[in-house]
Amino acid sequence: MRAFLSMQWRELLFAHWRVDPERLTGRLPDGVAVDTYHGDAYLGVVPFVMDDIRPSGSPIGLSFGELNLRTYVTVDGTPGVYFFNLDADDRLGVGIARSLFRLPYYRATMDIDTQGTGTDRIVSFRSRRRTRRANPARFDARYGPDGAFDTPDPGSLEAFLTERYRFYTANDRGRLYYGDIGHEPWDLAPAWADIEANTLFRANGFDHPDGDPLLYFAAPIDVRAGRIHRH
Repeated sequence: MRAFLSMQWRELLFAHWRVDPERLTGRLPDGVAVDTYHGDAYLGVVPFVMDDIRPSGSPIGLSFGELNLRTYVTVDGTPGVYFFNLDADDRLGVGIARSLFRLPYYRATMDIDTQGTGTDRIVSFRSRRRTRRANPARFDARYGPDGAFDTPDPGSLEAFLTERYRFYTANDRGRLYYGDIGHEPWDLAPAWADIEANTLFRANGFDHPDGDPLLYFAAPIDVRAGRIHRH
């Protein structure tokens, strides 16, 4: 993959809820199939900070918070991520992402505070969507690691939910696109989270899934992203 953008992702929480695959089938574009692990599909809420985002060769980068609702899919057998929404706290970044990557980005106001280091890290993440043409969305949470960091074993549920190096998106006409990213394997710790508010499911037309989420906190990771391509 030829890198178009480079960045670092940090303060990242993976929060995943098990759902029946049938709840997702009608929400995906033609040609995109729900990916499952032992028969279960997953909806994931992922808050984090995108740091020092810059085009290849640029001396200047952008940094802002992001919050997304996603699921996991395959297209012609290739696994990837499908985003229902990506909220970001940067007007310029949202505009660039919509035009270059055709992703469903929305403008949001975010307040992100951090305390401690290592396994004592505590992140406070608050987000309010500001895009008027989209459904309102709110997320308030405190979270952090709750154990030692390690790389997920191949074939494990942790790897299924996190080791994804392609994303898919479709335009208003249903035309499918994909983009690739590259990074070292994730270094994850079990996590705790106190989620006070989360309306991302409702904003995207889903009932809130039952049960508690699976939680992982990620160590900072350097990421490369390629250009988007038509499938």
